[in-house]
Amino acid sequence: MMSCLHRFSRTLAATFFTLLSLGASAGVDIQHWTASTGARVFFVQASSLPILDVQIDFAAGGLYAPRELSGLAGLTHGLLDTGAGAMDEEQIAARLVDTGAQLSGSVDLDRASLRLRTLTSARERDDSLELLRTVLSEPSFPAPVLEREKSRSVSAIRDADTRPDAIGSRRFAAAMYPDHPYGVQPSVETVEKISRDDLVRFYRARYQAANATVAIIGDVTRADAAAIAERLTAALPKPVIDAKEALPAVQLPKAETIALDHPASQSHIFVGMPAVERGHPDYIPLLVGNYTLGGGGFVSRLMKEVREKRGYAYSVGSSFSPRKQAGPFQIGLQTKRNQANTALAVLNEVLTTFLAEGPSAIELSAAKKNLIDGMALGIDSNAKLLGYLSVIGFYGLPLNYLDAFPRKVEAVTREQVKAAFNRHVRPDHMVTVIVAGDPGS
Repeated sequence: MMSCLHRFSRTLAATFFTLLSLGASAGVDIQHWTASTGARVFFVQASSLPILDVQIDFAAGGLYAPRELSGLAGLTHGLLDTGAGAMDEEQIAARLVDTGAQLSGSVDLDRASLRLRTLTSARERDDSLELLRTVLSEPSFPAPVLEREKSRSVSAIRDADTRPDAIGSRRFAAAMYPDHPYGVQPSVETVEKISRDDLVRFYRARYQAANATVAIIGDVTRADAAAIAERLTAALPKPVIDAKEALPAVQLPKAETIALDHPASQSHIFVGMPAVERGHPDYIPLLVGNYTLGGGGFVSRLMKEVREKRGYAYSVGSSFSPRKQAGPFQIGLQTKRNQANTALAVLNEVLTTFLAEGPSAIELSAAKKNLIDGMALGIDSNAKLLGYLSVIGFYGLPLNYLDAFPRKVEAVTREQVKAAFNRHVRPDHMVTVIVAGDPGS
């Protein structure tokens, strides 16, 4: 997350929590074009508040970093606002305060994102956009700041390597994706190897205009939005490599159970496999079915069987996390270490039954209602809508995705849920990781 995440003015903070009602029935008019720079632009005009939200995403996540330099994507992204043009990080922070803008960002396995929220009054908008342009196009990657951030990363990794949840999560990812970048996570060794030259090379290779998606929502016209996109991407690095190079395919792992020793009193259990990519037609049936299996909180089968009936865990749930390539299906829980195996047996029994039977008619109806209602709440502000807009743009989802979502959810049948689950959740490829379990529990 960008270092200036919480540096914003009182004026903007006062309007930040004002919701822009975009009722699902009203539809969302997403306009799309490609800028002359090659950047893909997605725009929604929203005039209820004098606010502009811009997010620019690059295919520059951990998926694209060399294995031996894992952590490079995060460091490159994290240093963008620590020095740019003639400014250092304190001057950048001061400029944000002066303009009343908010700059934030994130990086994951697929993408690196920068987000700007600003008022649409002429001076504030122009100054904040110029600041974002400078951060995007002229990062200086100061060597002293890099060493500071590497030190922080190393400390965080060493701390994580003592905690059972982090240990399990890392081993689980590696087991699900043994020969793929999705299974690689930063280590002390990989972070310590990273040099400033590595950051510069990664930036020049991945932060290109043709590798960018620009999402814009707010009180501006389409002409304004087009000018903003051109301005932000015109000075990005010129191509030095093909940013669309082939990526390694995800290979399904063989089923295995991995037990890791740890003195913790609670066992941490992870079960899952690579399952589905963004935009796959099975994702909606999987989402609907997962609400019943483990995504619906207290109404889910896993919660009822593992927690309510047996008291094995305070919380248990399942999820699908679609990515550019097949993202994971995962079930997770914590339980007393002397009952880890019995809790795992119940978990597997619930999953096996669901794969065989699918949801009941009552469960299916409840899942649909909650998902449709949840989507309406998920786009009731500019900030929330920007998140969906950026996903639609980055992953190439249909422009009518938000409008079509309720209809597609409502059309899902029990047979479609069963078929989708059996295609993507296969016991012969399920990996189980148990941290701090007792033998024979």
